[in-house]
Amino acid sequence: MNFAYSEEQQLLAQSLQQFITKEYTFDARRAIIASAAGYSEQVWAKFAEMGLLGLPFAHTYGGFGGNAIDVLPVMEAIGQALIVEPYLATVGLGGQLIARGGSEGQKRALLPALIRGRLKLAFAYMERDARYELAHIATRAQRTGSGYVLEGKKCVVLHAPCADTFVVSARTAGSITDPQGISLFLVDRNTPGVSLHSYRTIDNLRAADISFSSVALPPDALLGDEGAAFPLIEAVVDYATALLCAEAVGAMRDANDATLAYLKTRKQFGVPIGSFQALQHRMVDMMISYEQAKSMAYLACAKAESTDARERKRAISAAKIKIADACRHISQEAVQLHGGMGMTEELKISHTFRRLTTIAQTFGDADYHLERFAACE
Repeated sequence: MNFAYSEEQQLLAQSLQQFITKEYTFDARRAIIASAAGYSEQVWAKFAEMGLLGLPFAHTYGGFGGNAIDVLPVMEAIGQALIVEPYLATVGLGGQLIARGGSEGQKRALLPALIRGRLKLAFAYMERDARYELAHIATRAQRTGSGYVLEGKKCVVLHAPCADTFVVSARTAGSITDPQGISLFLVDRNTPGVSLHSYRTIDNLRAADISFSSVALPPDALLGDEGAAFPLIEAVVDYATALLCAEAVGAMRDANDATLAYLKTRKQFGVPIGSFQALQHRMVDMMISYEQAKSMAYLACAKAESTDARERKRAISAAKIKIADACRHISQEAVQLHGGMGMTEELKISHTFRRLTTIAQTFGDADYHLERFAACE
């Protein structure tokens, strides 16, 4: 596989790198996560100005018509800088659900606003006791004469505290684990009956548990066909998983660079500790893990929009297995090679450790994807 960026991708990556170097330093990030909102409106506006929010959306709605490979360098940069703004939640999940499943009216109403940075989204799909099963949905949407009434709870909805609109999965028919009978709804965060319990995650993102109590929704809140949303949810979560793998690759590269620099400068017995052969071997193993993970992340992005569901699932699960293993290996080795200071809040590597640990569990851990991969045989 050719891993070289195209000219357009190189220019985009360079622009984003310049922005990170000048405006999204580690100190700037610490100030952002310490703020009440937990993200920066100025950074989000800059993303819109740079065209990042419109990358994967059609020209019809103001986007650039790109694919997952085009978004890959953005996600790598997000991983490198540990960017906490809701890019994946808005562009990779919520925006994709609307672009793929929404009516023409919904697309024209929502996608241009998203691309201009005026609309942030969150996908509320996880429920207690569901683990990683997307079809495990107890939240119900009951049809009424004037639309639907939504009742239920969602947990760990990433970036929900800053979202303007939620895309919510709910059951309109079937039993709690039935893939049939699942629908998607657009819910404004200010709708009566919607309540959030917000908190900070271990990797310094913001999330919320959301309760829906007799939430009245109009008929046009339905996204796509009633009861037929499961294939769309699977496809979009696979797409987001591929982007998450690319983010992990950026974070791994930064962890390796920081560790190598530390080994070259930290001295014991009058010499840099990087001169010790045992540590050199560990550093080489980290680089091998990174290169293997990079290859699999690129494969995942190349297959993320495949119309062959079996091919897509196999590629995404294979990548997530390798990414999860590499996240654990590189993050733990990086902290250990930094010594005690590797666990301090003041050092970026401790934050990278937490982000990589979380990525390894998001959208399914290695064990889950091993079973999924085997099921695709």
